Amino acid sequence: MVNLGVLSGKKSFKTVNLSFRLPYYTQWGQSLLVCGSEPVLGSWNVKKGLLLSPFQEGGELIWSGRIGVPSGFGCEYSYYLVDDNRNVLRCEDGKKRPLKLPEGIDGGEVVELRDLWQPASETLFFRSAFKNVIFQDSWDLDSETLLLPFQKNLEPGDSVLVHFKISCPKIEKGTSVYVIGSSPRLGQWKIKDGLKLCYAGESFWQADCEIQKDEFPIKYRYCQNSQTGNTSLEMGSNRELSVGSKIPPRYICLSDGVFREMPWRGAGVAIPMFSVRSEDDLGVGEFLDLKLLVDWAVESGFHLVQLLPINDTSVHGMWWDSYPYSSLSVFALHPLYLRVQALSENVPGDIKKEILKAKEQLDGKDVDYEATMATKLSIAKKIFTLEKDSVLTSSSFEKFFSENEDWLKPYAAFCFLRDFFETSDHSQWGRFSQYSKEKLEKIVSKDSVHYDIICFHYYIQFHLHQQLSESAEYARKKRVILKGDLPIGVDRHSVDTWVYPNLFRMNTSTGAPPDYFDKSGQNWGFPTYNWEEMSKDNYAWWRARLTQMAKYFTAYRIDHILGFFRIWELPEHALTGLVGKFRPSIPLSQEELEKEGIWDFDRLSRPYIHQQILQDKFGASWMTFASIFLNEYQKNGYEFKEDCNTEKKIASKLRSHAERSLWSEGEDKIRRDLFDLLQNIVLIRDPEDSRKFYPRFNLEDTSSFKDLDDHSKNVLKRLYYDYYFYRQETLWSQNARKTLPVLLNSSDMLACGEDLGLIPSCVHPVMQELGLIGLRIQRMPSEPGLEFGIPSQYSSMTVCAPSCHDCSTLRAWWEEDEERRRRFYKTVVGSDDVPPSQCVPDVAHFILRQHVEAPSMWAILPLQDLLALKEEYTTRPAPEETINDPTNPKHYWRYRVHVNLESLLKDKELEQIISDLVHGSGRSHPSIGRAEGSKKQQVTNGQV
Repeated sequence: MVNLGVLSGKKSFKTVNLSFRLPYYTQWGQSLLVCGSEPVLGSWNVKKGLLLSPFQEGGELIWSGRIGVPSGFGCEYSYYLVDDNRNVLRCEDGKKRPLKLPEGIDGGEVVELRDLWQPASETLFFRSAFKNVIFQDSWDLDSETLLLPFQKNLEPGDSVLVHFKISCPKIEKGTSVYVIGSSPRLGQWKIKDGLKLCYAGESFWQADCEIQKDEFPIKYRYCQNSQTGNTSLEMGSNRELSVGSKIPPRYICLSDGVFREMPWRGAGVAIPMFSVRSEDDLGVGEFLDLKLLVDWAVESGFHLVQLLPINDTSVHGMWWDSYPYSSLSVFALHPLYLRVQALSENVPGDIKKEILKAKEQLDGKDVDYEATMATKLSIAKKIFTLEKDSVLTSSSFEKFFSENEDWLKPYAAFCFLRDFFETSDHSQWGRFSQYSKEKLEKIVSKDSVHYDIICFHYYIQFHLHQQLSESAEYARKKRVILKGDLPIGVDRHSVDTWVYPNLFRMNTSTGAPPDYFDKSGQNWGFPTYNWEEMSKDNYAWWRARLTQMAKYFTAYRIDHILGFFRIWELPEHALTGLVGKFRPSIPLSQEELEKEGIWDFDRLSRPYIHQQILQDKFGASWMTFASIFLNEYQKNGYEFKEDCNTEKKIASKLRSHAERSLWSEGEDKIRRDLFDLLQNIVLIRDPEDSRKFYPRFNLEDTSSFKDLDDHSKNVLKRLYYDYYFYRQETLWSQNARKTLPVLLNSSDMLACGEDLGLIPSCVHPVMQELGLIGLRIQRMPSEPGLEFGIPSQYSSMTVCAPSCHDCSTLRAWWEEDEERRRRFYKTVVGSDDVPPSQCVPDVAHFILRQHVEAPSMWAILPLQDLLALKEEYTTRPAPEETINDPTNPKHYWRYRVHVNLESLLKDKELEQIISDLVHGSGRSHPSIGRAEGSKKQQVTNGQV
């Protein structure tokens, strides 16, 4: 709490003038106000807050306001940016500001609060990733008893009591904080005579100082002095405090924000959980393997381990479930990552032998998803049968169950019904298709004949929770962040869509428009969210999801963050991702189009198919295809038959058609050609409002567009660019400002956003405003006109990486395109020499060094790219190390690292190479200390 000194005296009922003052640049139509917990500040009703008034002071716009309060007044408050109707446009980040005035201030005195807006970027270090992991020692400090220099009332006279307050979230243990400055009270720039601050908890340091009025304006800075005598002076220009020519306030509280120092930078390693290999695993990485991975990370200089999603994806009961972004439940952990040996301390000998045999059989080059799942569940059921009574009645299980039963019961019931009906498609479950709490309680009843099956799912989740919690705590103690991944969608046949069908638009599908990954767009198959319905309970499902995630992780990646601005929505019957529309978006109305001279909506919104197009596609066989798939609805004009007028129907008809032997070309080629015909439209008619239209992505590429008259072409081109690049910006920005803060405030995890692909101009300003860290991949630059990104020009609020799970590894990328390799060598390396055809260690070292030396807050490097630093780890063909192929919706996610963690821990040469890269770049190093990542400034006895 703000405390302006220990002041004695009788309680005064006279009014104290409380003045707020904050520098902030606004645009026309914007204002600042203060809202707080007490009625005089609106009782947290922004409409009733104190509206501030602006004035110019030097080069700053200052907002100020004054209210009368009683002596001893206390409250919490925050600043808000509002429009003319007091609608909130932006609120400052961080915790509410506490205020407590001492009782002894005389009536009529002015207490001036000089604050700085709290930007989200400054509050990142209050997130658990830093607070509880990297800088945990700083936050473990005990608050000191405030021994302030003034133990009496401020006597009448020519002095001002100034309260200095600064946040130092990254301070080293045993360090002292001082204010030094031009005033004799501040040591006249000498640290030994400066004002020493006291620790007030929550990383804040403060002290009071009585300064004579004739000493103003004063210049000052904060500095830190460690136990070893190293002094760190904050960066930037000197701070200045003036009191003006009018009667100055007797009390000034300076909330000076965060200690200014070099931006903190750290490094991490990225690898999917399933890709990890150890001596103890059964064919796949397991949660307990994370302890070894953390050990290796520490020795290599990494503060972070990044994983792909780890939620249960057991929808189909086959290898399709290897896709980690299609959750069966956003709360349940995946049984794939269970270590069966750790289920009991008394595993019988015969089961131990079974485990050893399975370990040998499953120790393959890649993950055998189906065999591994079947083996683990089979062994787990045997151990469950032996120890279920003792485990299910234990206090630890009862605690787990009570804390998780809201999602655990529906999950267990869903798994039982999935297996009973042999499908996860809950629409096929008869009377259980519609979820209700009454039905749920019957399914999970202790009196049911299948109660053991229900309990088995409880049991598996309990042990998964214990094993992941053990590794998460181990990582925290080692000062290593575990970073999770938040998928943008859930499977349409999931627990969540069964329990909360109102939260999803089940007749739609989620995807992405054409981009770097796929020229035909992507269709992920998830239903889109019903944001309007979600908002009714303040996004409770999202808040619960993030709360659950925060039990294990202290940072997370938001998959496809664009989905919180707008989503690429496709009809449920689509297979590709091309013919979709943005949701939300402002469509083209029929009236708007008619005013532009566009009238033939049927022509523009139905597939444009005539004889010449068919001949171009199918040659001499065109009539055969026309007779099977099309009707001639007008002379030389064709339309698809009812049984094949969607992509799913076409695919189904191709698979089942009796005359498949007639196809002279492969089925894939024919399917693509038929899809091209179906997608040969210019406008997409809204299925919910026939008078609204959406321009088809890349409409200029269609023959439907090319055959239009010039006027129609010009109009539609203009409207296309308006729809995709201009008219939606405000809407999407507003949408993100509603949804993203809910995520960010649901936990204290550090949030990063995957912002690759077609990025609207509104995205990065909102991410910056909310303190979201973006992603930069060198081969996918966000800057226009660049083929390769320039890591040295990345902003601090980014994660930089040479590759990611959605693209080829560094080695594969280097080796797959000779001409691109030459361009990179010339442009980035600056050499006209012929580059090596293989990604030799020197090439990998150069590229990785670029990334660790970038200004980005985080350099997170895939493990495959790190292994390229040593030749002995590059014997495996590079393409085999790719985790995902985004162009293939049925890709098998099965990559396993070809060297186990125990061997990596013994390879001190590789550890040293990586550690030298990290340490040499100035990034923080967990095994050396925080000071390595900060630049120290030498303090002289004069003004800096």
